[in-house]
Amino acid sequence: MIGKLLQPEIKELIERRDWNILKEVILDFHPSEIADIIENIDEKDRAILFRFLPKDIAADAFEYLNYDVQKSLLKSFTDSEIAQVLNEMSPDDRTELLEDLPGPLVKKLIRLLTPEERKIAVNLLGYPEQSVGRLMTPDFIAIKTDWTISQVLEHIRKVGKEIENIETLFVTDNQGKLVDELSIKEILLSDPNSKVSDILKQTVISLQVTDDQEKAVQMFREYDLYVIPVVNEENYLLGIVTADDVLDVIEEEATEDVQKFGGMESLDLPYISTPLPKMVRKRAGWLVILFIGEMLTATAMGFFEHEIARAVVLALFIPLIISSGGNSGSQAATLVVRALALGEITIRDWFKIIRRELITGVSLGAILASIGFLRITLWQLAGNLYGEHWLAVAFTVALALVGVVMWGTLMGSLLPIILKSFKLDPATCSAPFVATLVDVTGIIIYFTVASFILAGTLL
Repeated sequence: MIGKLLQPEIKELIERRDWNILKEVILDFHPSEIADIIENIDEKDRAILFRFLPKDIAADAFEYLNYDVQKSLLKSFTDSEIAQVLNEMSPDDRTELLEDLPGPLVKKLIRLLTPEERKIAVNLLGYPEQSVGRLMTPDFIAIKTDWTISQVLEHIRKVGKEIENIETLFVTDNQGKLVDELSIKEILLSDPNSKVSDILKQTVISLQVTDDQEKAVQMFREYDLYVIPVVNEENYLLGIVTADDVLDVIEEEATEDVQKFGGMESLDLPYISTPLPKMVRKRAGWLVILFIGEMLTATAMGFFEHEIARAVVLALFIPLIISSGGNSGSQAATLVVRALALGEITIRDWFKIIRRELITGVSLGAILASIGFLRITLWQLAGNLYGEHWLAVAFTVALALVGVVMWGTLMGSLLPIILKSFKLDPATCSAPFVATLVDVTGIIIYFTVASFILAGTLL
């Protein structure tokens, strides 16, 4: 937002070549605001503006830029400028940038890093995609169990300026295996002559480096933490994951789930950056599946064409019946998918879920049935629209609504659980898919009820 407001002023300063004022204006802002300004000025001016930033602020601002702007800036930098930015970036943000770039470019950029930073980058990029290893940062303070509190404080003074998070200290044994974690408050309030081993709590919670990032999200939610240590299979401390890293994962997963639930494949890039051919490809697959599904609805209606021909009044309520079933199914699917994502329910809760949704479906169906019955009654009294058998038609619509809504809620709640049991993403059970499935079965339920109630009268 601030970038758009300052765009004319920044542009004018660049055109006037008033570099001193430009530098003063820019340095008054937070790195995230500087990134916003860079994103909102002309592309040809971005590199000019970026070169005026001190190297530490430049690296921080670069981390806040979106991927396309980062890539564009890298193209305009010299090798020395690229090396300066990459070496100053935090390892986790640098990894996120590198893993999205083409392989040859990644190799070139890694060669520009200092030996120490290169070792960190290669290490992080070697972990499986979507693993905690890709998310973690090796910037943390580790202390030994046999150190005194005075030694710990001296160590913090020595390395603390280079570490982003010094609120939590991680205790390791002499082999580097994780033992515990302590807060800076616990250190400051302890006797300087006492040892670290004297104040250990043995309550540390850790993540495996190969764990899925989703597990990190769940642990942050469950334990209300802001930093979690990351270890390997032998419990050696490798890095930490912080809450701000997890927020990015939550946003990505939520975006992916919303897109899938809308009836399409998730986009790999932001909406505006996704090429049109790729956008069509991502959306076409599900549309074709849903179209074929709706063709089955047409087939089901064709199967009951004689009933429709004899009782045309039944056709008036088809949209009402199938939309109610689809809507109730979409509601149930949305609730169950979200509950699974938050860990509120598991596959083992399937019976409880079915029982709840059956009761809910009958209740919701009864509410809609009452409204439908009342509507038919009022319209009949007002204009005799439904003929002499209107009461039987009203009961048909009401009972069909109960059945279809109950079936919709049942299908909407069961499909995500079935997908989850096969280790598939429950969000794939999109609202349009559930609605299409219930459309087909809704027609069958409606005309089956009609064939019983209206037999000997309209049918």
